[in-house]
Amino acid sequence: MAKQKNSNIEMITGDPKKAIIKLALPMMVSMLLIMMYNIADSIWVAGLGADALAAVGFITPLFMVLVGLGNGIGAGANSLIARNIGAKNIEQANNAGLHAIVLSIIVSVIFTILIEVFMVPILQFMGAGNTIQYAMDYSYVIFGFLFIFVYSGVASAIFRSEGDMRRATIAIAVTAIMNIILDPIFIYVLKFGIAGAAWATVISAILSCLVMSYWIWGKKDLYLDLSPKNFNYSGQIMLDTLQVAIPSTLENIVFSALAIIINSMLVLAAGTTAVAVYTASMRIVQLAMIPLIGIGTAVLTVAGVAYGAHNYENLQTAHSYSIRIGFVVSILLGAVMFIFSGQIAGMFAYTQASAGLASEIATAISVLSLFVLAIPHGIMSSMMFQGVGKGVYSLLITLLRSLILESIFAYLFCFIFGWGLPGIYGGVVFGCFVGGTVGYIWAKFFIRKFKQISIRKYTSHENSS
Repeated sequence: MAKQKNSNIEMITGDPKKAIIKLALPMMVSMLLIMMYNIADSIWVAGLGADALAAVGFITPLFMVLVGLGNGIGAGANSLIARNIGAKNIEQANNAGLHAIVLSIIVSVIFTILIEVFMVPILQFMGAGNTIQYAMDYSYVIFGFLFIFVYSGVASAIFRSEGDMRRATIAIAVTAIMNIILDPIFIYVLKFGIAGAAWATVISAILSCLVMSYWIWGKKDLYLDLSPKNFNYSGQIMLDTLQVAIPSTLENIVFSALAIIINSMLVLAAGTTAVAVYTASMRIVQLAMIPLIGIGTAVLTVAGVAYGAHNYENLQTAHSYSIRIGFVVSILLGAVMFIFSGQIAGMFAYTQASAGLASEIATAISVLSLFVLAIPHGIMSSMMFQGVGKGVYSLLITLLRSLILESIFAYLFCFIFGWGLPGIYGGVVFGCFVGGTVGYIWAKFFIRKFKQISIRKYTSHENSS
């Protein structure tokens, strides 16, 4: 195992191109499994009718916030641990991992109380209407176990930060496979209905957390040593973690806010059925984005190590290379979505209650296939900023791209230009591309400045010695 630990560290500190591929591929598998069980949720829930599927659409933005809590703290820990590994400060890397776990406990308790108390007003504000009972049945279970999802995101990020993608992937596989198995059992066999989908997700996540906890504190064979004796409270570590964690979490809130805004436009344009159509279509878009998210997550770790080691060449290579392969992958996946939109839509129309949605879902998928082509340069730039600890920069890019530009163009295309539902889809695509382009230009300026600073420091060190 010691040999495996060393090879992981050598990998993330070596050739950034090889590191991105080796880190990204397992992450893609992980994300694929996650999306498979998300799609499984939608497909099984679709059998209960359009109202049930729309209810999942209303809860999804809130669930993104839930997942964002764990992923945000995990991103902060991943960035800080990677930077300390790059700087060869293992003691601080251990302490950073422990701080992230403590932070996950504190945050979970606070947000569980807040979300459970204000669930009904939130759903009413979102316009859930006659789907509100379905949404409540689903949400109270999911949000009641918030800690499980937050801790899972943090623990998985700790494994990724030291290049151990194998076990991070296995843990996610446990969640995904168990959820896919349990969904139909809880929904239809046990007749729990939409709440059954929530219970299947919670139980699956608990099993994954138990597996990761055993590796961390039972087997104790990580490169990092997360024994409680290594915890030494540091306000600076908390601050450094939160500098990435808070913006990263807020990014998920931005995505949730965008989803709420888009859902509201859809309701105004065509009623709650349009929300069901958009929910199903975005599940497919998110599935197609898995490779891009996998590459971006790899960039976070590689960029953090390069930044900690003051290696501007690796940072520059990681950013440029990830965008190139991102565009190649997105072109292929976008084409598949467009060509097979009809067949894909059929997966959501297998019962009499949902049969009427097929043609509308196919249209939505055809337009939204362009979304995966619009996002690579933006997402890679955001993840690079998270990796170097500039979470606020990543947040600003996301705010511009999603909350501002996607919302504005969706409104303009639908209501001002009169393009209807396709206008909302097209506005989301166009806004994403424009915002991502701004983020890409900003990232290039940042890397150029970092290069100049690194060269000056290196020259100064050479002269002094």
